Amino acid sequence: MTTGSIPALGRGPRRKDALDTVDRTIISALRANARIPYADLARLVGLSGPSVADRVKRLEQLGVITGYHAALAPSALGLGVVAIVGIEQSHDGDQDAIAEHLSDLEEIEDCWFVAGDESFILKVRVADVDSLEKSLGRLRKIPGISRTHTTVVLSTRFEGRAVLPPEGA
Repeated sequence: MTTGSIPALGRGPRRKDALDTVDRTIISALRANARIPYADLARLVGLSGPSVADRVKRLEQLGVITGYHAALAPSALGLGVVAIVGIEQSHDGDQDAIAEHLSDLEEIEDCWFVAGDESFILKVRVADVDSLEKSLGRLRKIPGISRTHTTVVLSTRFEGRAVLPPEGA
């Protein structure tokens, strides 16, 4: 049996249907610093280094941990403007073809296919308002897009949080 989208963890008598406290602590520590040494993780959770390495490997194999990356400061890279763009698909538009075109635009940081009046919601990150205007012009030229709705982000309170299911869920 599984809970939500997290598969059953472990085998035999230790098998669990959800993440245990040690898994959660490991995940939290890796989210804060993906380069934390296994020895430090081991001290944090009270296990041996090899046991922690095994747990991390299991979480990776199960798809709970999907990768490691460097966190970048967009403003330090000259990308000071963020906009959320909703895209309305025309009646004859093909969602897969639209998504393929969208993936070619490097200023699109995130793209979600959604239910509602809009078919796609995009997070666009550019240098300035002029660059945003040019990006929106390129979006409107994609076959199958009938309209866009743009909201410029004034400030970011937080982003990039991956939420864990509640303990015991």
